[in-house]
Amino acid sequence: MVTSRCVPGYGSPRRASHCRAPAGSLACTPHAPVTAVLRRVGSARVRTDQTGSAGSRRCPGHRGPRRPRTGRPRRDHRGRPALRPRTRPRGEQPLSGGRERFRVTGAAGRVEVAGTGPAVLLTGVNWYLKYVCRAHLSWSGSQTELPRRLPAPDRPLVRSATVPNRFALNDTHDGYTAPYADWPRWERLIDILALHGCNQVLVTPGQEAVYHRLLLDFGYSDEEARAWIPAPSHQPWWLLQNMSGYGGPVSPELLARRTALGRRICDRLRELGMSPVLPGYFGTVPGGFAERNDGARTIPQGTWAGLERPDWLDPRTAAFRAVAASFYRHQEELFGAADHFKMDLLHEGGDPGDVPVPEAARAVETALRTARPGSIWVILGWQENPRRELLDALDKERMLVVDGLSDLERVTDREADWGGTPYAFGTIPNFGGRTTLGAKTHRWTERFTVWRDKPGSQLTGTAYMAEAAERDPAAFELFSELAWREERVDRAAWFAEYADIRYGGRDREARAALAALRETAYEIGSRDGRPHDSIFAARPGLTARSGTHYATHMPAFDPAAFDTAFAALLGVRAALRGSDAYRHDLTDLGRQALANRSWQLLPQLRTAYERGDLETFRALSALWLRLMRLSDAMAGAHHRFLLGPWLADARRMGSDEAESDRLEQTARTLITTWADRPTADGGRLANYANRDWNGLIGDFHLPQWRSYLEELENALAEGRDPRAFDWYAVEEPWTRERQRYPERPVTDAFRTARRVHDELARAPYQGVVTVSADPAAIPPGGGTDLTAAFRNTNGLAPTGSVGFTLTGLTGGPGETVTLPPVPAGGEGRA
Repeated sequence: MVTSRCVPGYGSPRRASHCRAPAGSLACTPHAPVTAVLRRVGSARVRTDQTGSAGSRRCPGHRGPRRPRTGRPRRDHRGRPALRPRTRPRGEQPLSGGRERFRVTGAAGRVEVAGTGPAVLLTGVNWYLKYVCRAHLSWSGSQTELPRRLPAPDRPLVRSATVPNRFALNDTHDGYTAPYADWPRWERLIDILALHGCNQVLVTPGQEAVYHRLLLDFGYSDEEARAWIPAPSHQPWWLLQNMSGYGGPVSPELLARRTALGRRICDRLRELGMSPVLPGYFGTVPGGFAERNDGARTIPQGTWAGLERPDWLDPRTAAFRAVAASFYRHQEELFGAADHFKMDLLHEGGDPGDVPVPEAARAVETALRTARPGSIWVILGWQENPRRELLDALDKERMLVVDGLSDLERVTDREADWGGTPYAFGTIPNFGGRTTLGAKTHRWTERFTVWRDKPGSQLTGTAYMAEAAERDPAAFELFSELAWREERVDRAAWFAEYADIRYGGRDREARAALAALRETAYEIGSRDGRPHDSIFAARPGLTARSGTHYATHMPAFDPAAFDTAFAALLGVRAALRGSDAYRHDLTDLGRQALANRSWQLLPQLRTAYERGDLETFRALSALWLRLMRLSDAMAGAHHRFLLGPWLADARRMGSDEAESDRLEQTARTLITTWADRPTADGGRLANYANRDWNGLIGDFHLPQWRSYLEELENALAEGRDPRAFDWYAVEEPWTRERQRYPERPVTDAFRTARRVHDELARAPYQGVVTVSADPAAIPPGGGTDLTAAFRNTNGLAPTGSVGFTLTGLTGGPGETVTLPPVPAGGEGRA
């Protein structure tokens, strides 16, 4: 069994008011959530020594009679040991004072986990499951095959948090991850964040209710207030002051449902000793607010990506102070007290007008501290935000900058950038919820301990802020461990051990796959820190440079080297292929291997078209479309890559058929055109949230590329210019469709991945030729040495023989030089 003990110390939760047991003892209520988490996230049932089922909120002091012991270890329905958090101490000295920490001790079959709070207990349990049991719990595929008898650690397993702030989620999370997520999905996400040591979580669901009540206080009707609030899919950008109203109005029922969800999220975080981070108030109001409220002064904010922005209420005015007071009062009534508030003034092009930014910042801070004395203002580090003049006007000791760019090469000294403001070392490895794979893990491991330990460091935390969660489990796993290690992470050793943990045992091929990923996807070289997406998801065009405009425009790693990871993962022994973790990763790598081909093939399509080579263009077009169909099939092998759940969640959130239709349309729109034509075209947000999803590839992107390539082929054959496409006119009707899509996998991961491997291994047009001359300029009567190099960009198979023919200046055929077969991912020279 696993014994868990909550002990007093840094980060311990407040004692439940109805529990009479002494604070810090194992009789405290917070253990019920710990027990419930273990029951939910593992395949084994969790038993508790207190009366009632796991997750009961009754105190052990109120226990009824115990069940008689049988002498046999408790096991789950599959005969595996059940994790049993106990709720009473066994004579150990409690962990007290100092940092948040956990300790795992005990004997085989009787393992004890002690910690300074419920969430820290869970972090300790997770560390034990990973590094002793070789089990893995993640937000994208888990592997929970526990040993028949729970082993004890060889020595006490002790870890302390090296930083107090461990922040999670992006402002855009509630849009790009799952805008219509229900409580069970949020509950599991909170579980995973607690297991991974996070203690501050941004919570935005339900915040629309705060604004709804606020507007009622200041002269707006219920209908007007609900019409100003966007659909949940687009609310994150409304809270950032970028837009309003899109997809609305929200119904009273939807408003109530989302409010209840937000309250439940906040309550669960508090139960686990974690801090909900709520949006603060910095001046967002509807247009025309000043005309309705005497003394109010607003600054128009223009447009953002083609969408009209809300006005900004001058923070220096009495009207602002009154609105802010209303905001914080309603927020506490609806969601409870909080100590951390996230807000960014003038986000992405906001206009201060004639309002001095430092004065505005001080007024926003005053309103916050008046309502919430001692609270922390959390602000995003992104591009030029936060402005130094803003920070210098504030109490820096009550600020926390969550840095989204700690892993970029151009960022070197945050103490200097932000004038000594405390900050969290952070990353944004995913944009738009795109199904990309990769992160700058080499920068994380190089920098974190150095920046944390240097003299005068203001690094006080970590911040994992992918624009969408539930992607790329390896990246999240490594990043989440940074805060719990005094030492620098050895990436080679870490990825090798992660392979054992992720798939449940040591396997040479699994380790080879993770080693290849370590050197490719997890050491991306893009200057903007973004992994590359798929050009299959782009609006069709021979000059497309990525799936969307705001993306990296070059491959972030070597696709041929990545292929070796995919091939190795296919070679994992059969006994380790049964977990959801394996199926997820195999689907993800197969999908990415196909996406990588879009970057290789499009330049060749363009060259063939520009040369008028109809035969080659036809062959390349057929290959392009065949790989897109295969991508759709590969994505169908795991539920994380299905369109169906995304749309079904939206429909279930509606209060009636009309609202369900409207919400489904907003869900379809976000991942395609983003909003209406001015945003898709002028704002260049079309396909910003593209995904390699089964159903989306096959029914949205594939028909577009087929029409486009057929038109180019016909134009070549007929010797004419191709007709132009109005892509928004093509895309928009799909957002209004109501076709249902599968909510469960439709293909087998291993068989489909094997099919992908074999197709890519034999596919043509997987090579690049470069020619160099020395000297480059040939003098009259002189000569030069030519070198031709062929790179086999197929990392899955060698080529046949490779021939080079030099054609002279007269156009006649020259000598042919033949190279022997070039190995997979290799190079030959002539």
